[in-house]
Amino acid sequence: MIRLLTALPLLAASAVASAQWQPSAELGIVATSGNSDTTSVNGRFGLTGEDADWTHDYHLAALRTESNDDLTANRYEIGARSARKLGERSYLGAAARYENDDFAAYDYQGTFALNYGTWLLRDEHRSLQLEGGPGVRLARGSETGEDETSALLRGFGEYKHQLTDSTRFFNTLLVEAADDNTFAQNDIGIAVSINKSLALKAAYQVRHNTEVPVGTERTDTLTSVNIVWSPKAE
Repeated sequence: MIRLLTALPLLAASAVASAQWQPSAELGIVATSGNSDTTSVNGRFGLTGEDADWTHDYHLAALRTESNDDLTANRYEIGARSARKLGERSYLGAAARYENDDFAAYDYQGTFALNYGTWLLRDEHRSLQLEGGPGVRLARGSETGEDETSALLRGFGEYKHQLTDSTRFFNTLLVEAADDNTFAQNDIGIAVSINKSLALKAAYQVRHNTEVPVGTERTDTLTSVNIVWSPKAE
């Protein structure tokens, strides 16, 4: 699966050099001491690129939490998307995602899907993007230790709204539906610019698996306040 992630840029190798690339990085740290000692760190690095014919979106995200010297959360995720534009509003592409989670129903989940997508809205202040298509899911159950392979349908939607010059609202939904499990993740939040390169982002994330072992919660949530670095393109 990781090979698929690294191979996606090769699907658009002729366009990568000409794309205008935009990096971003964010970090949030929460530490408490006293009756309980808790440290939580979450971070994300993203890289997007676009030219006249292609769009690219890659990211790496991680979460780690310790409470009273016990590890209570440890997760990382790698994702990649590349698409060939069919016009101003539609495109064809591929997406891959791999996650490793020490405290989830699955030791790892990896997906690869082909997508048809469209921008229902795309202007200076708002954008609404929808995409979907068939794919394959690879996973290993944390309880059984067995590898699973299944077909899936992937759906993705993202809405962004530049409310003011300094304030942006966003909502992103990902659904990966397979026979043995349906994974869904929704991220909603707001980002407020501090200066040209830094912003403060508050977000609420919900992750849900329909099939989990006994004693494991189906839904995980994460509330975060992060500092985001993203240099403005010239």
